[in-house]
Amino acid sequence: MNDTTPNFRIIDTSSGLKDIVTELDGRKTLAVDLEADSMYHFKEKVCLLQMATEHTWLVIDPLAVGDLSPLKPVFSNPSVTKIFHGADYDIRSLYRDFKIEINNLFDTEIACRFLGSRESGLNAVLGKWFNIHLDKKFQRKDWSQRPLPKAMLTYGAEDVKHLISLREIMVRKLDQKNRLAWVNEECDLLSRVRPPENNNQPLYLKFKGALRLKGRSLAVLENLLQLRKSIAAKKDRPLFKILGNESLAKMAVARPLTLKGLTNMRVLSKRQMDMYGKKLLETIEAGLQIPEKDFPLYPRKKSQPLSGAVPVRIMALKKWRDDCAVSLDLDPGLICNKSLLMAIAVNHPLDIKALDTIAEMKNWQRQEFGHRIIEVMKKVR
Repeated sequence: MNDTTPNFRIIDTSSGLKDIVTELDGRKTLAVDLEADSMYHFKEKVCLLQMATEHTWLVIDPLAVGDLSPLKPVFSNPSVTKIFHGADYDIRSLYRDFKIEINNLFDTEIACRFLGSRESGLNAVLGKWFNIHLDKKFQRKDWSQRPLPKAMLTYGAEDVKHLISLREIMVRKLDQKNRLAWVNEECDLLSRVRPPENNNQPLYLKFKGALRLKGRSLAVLENLLQLRKSIAAKKDRPLFKILGNESLAKMAVARPLTLKGLTNMRVLSKRQMDMYGKKLLETIEAGLQIPEKDFPLYPRKKSQPLSGAVPVRIMALKKWRDDCAVSLDLDPGLICNKSLLMAIAVNHPLDIKALDTIAEMKNWQRQEFGHRIIEVMKKVR
């Protein structure tokens, strides 16, 4: 895509979408991005889907089209490379809303990190490689509004305009560094991520800081989280726009029983006090009535006792990894993250075959660094 590319086309009908699928047939690369409305609604949804090939530049309106299933074969076709930048959220969202699965993914954000770039945001990357700087003023706008201003549509479309050219450059440079296989494996693993399933589990299990709470405080926190969720669903607002996590955590610990006590905590605005104050006190009171035998328990994994040699092995591995990262100009965590360091140190592999039992290790890590890891392990018994 270049500056002579004609304006993007907007697809907002089922028939238009089917025509596009026919037009995409035979294309080998497809750049993709999406916009969602998580900042504005209780249940987020994909509000815009932007795509580009070498000769086609599209913006699809899922809210108007509705059924995007005609695109499933395109996204699942292994002969078509799908190019995203920072694909994790997009892959989960496309599967959640449309059961679209991605086959043959190339994530330029992952590629960027494996080329040694410390800044991997799309704007920074395009600035570095093409001297192009995107205007991000619409990043936090409500993408569910209709009609969308032309400026917002253009903003969305711009995010895919240069991805094909960017991938071509990155593939060449990764190939020169013998790291293309590394990125391809990382992208393949990323393409399989799926949105989390709640399965009616307690809300505190996904609440940062709940691990530190016990007994009564955890019971009150769960009540408060359930209240916030019900209010958010009724108002169709995201959770954080109803009540903040920090405020809920402090209320769960202090457990005020009067409006004055709640006000004195200074965790709520006057507007929040007016709207939710009494209901919050009722919810806290209900939590205080829960019998001790019914208190929730935060599941804690029992840590396995480690031999005294494990910390020594970890230090040796970190020394090797950090030296390796400097020589390759890579973030050390890409070569071997904390979880993998621990797994290797605990398992203490002494031959290449033993590395096969370490589930955390990827094929490219085993092939590229396996022998060096074994050398380190043999030196620290």
